[in-house]
Amino acid sequence: MLALLFGCQTTNMAGSVHELKSIKLTILYTNDEHGWMEGVEEGRGAASLFEQWRRQEGFTKGGPFIVLSGGDNWTGPAISTWVEGESMVEVMNAMDYDASAIGNHEFDFGLEALASRTSEANFPYLSANTTWKNSGSYPLDLGILPFTVKYVAGLNVAIIGLSTTDTATTTMPSVVAPLAFTDYAEALRKVMPSVKQIDPDLIIVISHVCMDELRGLASAVADLDIAVMGSGHCNELVAEKIGDTVMLGGGYHFSSYAKAVIEYDLRSASVIGSSFTTHQNSAVSEDAAIVEIVGQWRSLSEEILAEYLGFSARKWDRSGAELRQTIINSWLEYDVTADVAITNAGGIRSSISAGEISLGSVVSMLPFSNTIIATQLSGRVLQRALEQGGRPVFAGLTEVNGEWIVRRTGKALTDDGLYRVLINSFMYDGGDDFGMVAEFDPNGFDMDTNYREPFVQWLKRQNTSPASPLHLAY
Repeated sequence: MLALLFGCQTTNMAGSVHELKSIKLTILYTNDEHGWMEGVEEGRGAASLFEQWRRQEGFTKGGPFIVLSGGDNWTGPAISTWVEGESMVEVMNAMDYDASAIGNHEFDFGLEALASRTSEANFPYLSANTTWKNSGSYPLDLGILPFTVKYVAGLNVAIIGLSTTDTATTTMPSVVAPLAFTDYAEALRKVMPSVKQIDPDLIIVISHVCMDELRGLASAVADLDIAVMGSGHCNELVAEKIGDTVMLGGGYHFSSYAKAVIEYDLRSASVIGSSFTTHQNSAVSEDAAIVEIVGQWRSLSEEILAEYLGFSARKWDRSGAELRQTIINSWLEYDVTADVAITNAGGIRSSISAGEISLGSVVSMLPFSNTIIATQLSGRVLQRALEQGGRPVFAGLTEVNGEWIVRRTGKALTDDGLYRVLINSFMYDGGDDFGMVAEFDPNGFDMDTNYREPFVQWLKRQNTSPASPLHLAY
């Protein structure tokens, strides 16, 4: 029944496959694009990558190619984040993607927005290990399918998706609370009978799963005859083989891609050869149609997000203490009654570049819809939060002779003392395993303030310019 439901996509190939002895199928694979249609470097975005595929790989629509993504398509620069990924879907449509795995950040803007994006896409979003908790059924109403089938170059190709089991704590936990993200191997074995009903010549798994986990999975399901597995989530550029399975990781941000060529023998109905390589986005020209699409979305976003906030004579790196501390200290200036502010380093997605600082550049740096939650925490719980894995970014405390001093009061932090602590809504919901906060204070107050807003206001107050550029101190 599932096989009938998910149907087939057909692609014609010149000439009859019956005249051939074997068929070579090329798979082009990216992942963790994160909305970087313009490219991290100028001229190294979606338009140049697609042009490289056409010129270097010989890609043609309807040819012996499958274009796939390992997910996390849209949260990133303002050109994508501000429109909740709509621009990115249009770009990927123009690049002739055949399927994408569901990444954790596909849920960042909520289930309704996700359903809108999947309906706009000309390709399916896949995850065989994502189900509704209450029924165990696949969330087809969100546009998430466990697998799809594509008829290309005379071959019946089944494509199955997987999502990281960390999704419950690496996007807004309250958004995905109704969903379960189940064991990878169990999910593949559960869906495989339905996949086999369509008698596939090749089986491909695309996933938003890091390569170290995927390698173990490939060995665990070696009996399922999976020809190719693609990874995501950890931004790895990889092309290798484990047993009979080609393993691909496409890197990130359209800066690279992985490629596999699978040769299928029509007489023996089996794979008789494969090659696998990785490539940098190095095209010297750009596809005109995609340039036009990106330009239209850039114009739209610039109209809204061109507001001037300041000027920096140098780059301030996202991982540097100066930028992180300035962002989190701006929260304490925004709410002067708070003792401590905490955010996660993963919520700071890009750096401040030299030159003008616009609202759009801050949206790109702090792209999520997280709000600030005011909580009352004991010193004991607060210290647990500060020691949580990944070491959050925090302000309001100074360490003196081995003990924490609350900067606002000048007094030492005590286990039983109560403190007003600001934290972002992602963490308050239990993201990154910060569940101890809401457990202690289940009545945290949502200030209805986006987590970037205090920094925006702080930047405006600095009145920076080329003559008086931004200076961050730590």
